[in-house]
Amino acid sequence: MDRKTASDFPSDVLILFDAYVHGAIDRRGFLHKASKYAVGGVTAAMLLDQLNPRFAEAQQVPKDDKRLKAEYVPYASPQGNTTTRGYLVKPAAAKGKLPGVLVVHENRGLNPHIEDVARRLALDNFVAFAPDALAPLGGYPGDEDAARQLFPKLDQAKTREDFVAAFAFLKSQPECSGRIGVVGFCWGGSMANTLATRLPDLGASVPFYGGQPSAEDTAKIKAPLLLHYAETDERINAGWPAYETALKANNVVYSMYKYPGTQHGFNNDTTPRYDEAAAKLAWQRTLDFFNKQLR
Repeated sequence: MDRKTASDFPSDVLILFDAYVHGAIDRRGFLHKASKYAVGGVTAAMLLDQLNPRFAEAQQVPKDDKRLKAEYVPYASPQGNTTTRGYLVKPAAAKGKLPGVLVVHENRGLNPHIEDVARRLALDNFVAFAPDALAPLGGYPGDEDAARQLFPKLDQAKTREDFVAAFAFLKSQPECSGRIGVVGFCWGGSMANTLATRLPDLGASVPFYGGQPSAEDTAKIKAPLLLHYAETDERINAGWPAYETALKANNVVYSMYKYPGTQHGFNNDTTPRYDEAAAKLAWQRTLDFFNKQLR
């Protein structure tokens, strides 16, 4: 089967899918509202299946890649959920200490796509650490719908502390130079913004289509920011003007790129919202930014 792209779907279906992914409507609501777009033998359930992730097809770096050392590790979070866990990936033949990058998932926990992103970063000579916000609830359940239903059950205040603790854990790794950045996507983009307000010694923050902090919290940001936004993403983009004003008012160093014609989630190569050209450009900018700020 040919791989679907965003252009294969009516824009209203993509908007409905975004609402479904972010909990504004449930599966039943999506199927009901999408049914009027189900034509030519395609059902609403088939539309949803076409929009859902294809992890195996999109994987770039195998889990057992011999160039890497990857493991699931527990770490302490005294102010959060006491003990939680994440996915730690290092180059197998690293020479000297390397900068670290926290990788923050979307609102489904540490799924195979985010693990693959961590491995990609490790192949580019970073120590990558991807915490699983769902670890206190048993971890990513292996199913996107189940993960989506678990996510609202998290204690968000404790979850934020888990990610603050993840920074300290990564910094303590013997292979890590202590220079650390963060990259996050969607919910993780919001977390990347939040960590920039919480961690005065954060080296760099790269939120992909993430929600923005308050003006009061923006004043606390010390790290340089690289911000990626999708053009067709009203929900997230609505917060950008106020954020830009606060960044300028507080002399925060930042660069912002909005990618023409893209949907929220355009960097995620497991779904039809993926935009190859925009994603490759955004990712190269991300690597260049980390190399400049962290090495």
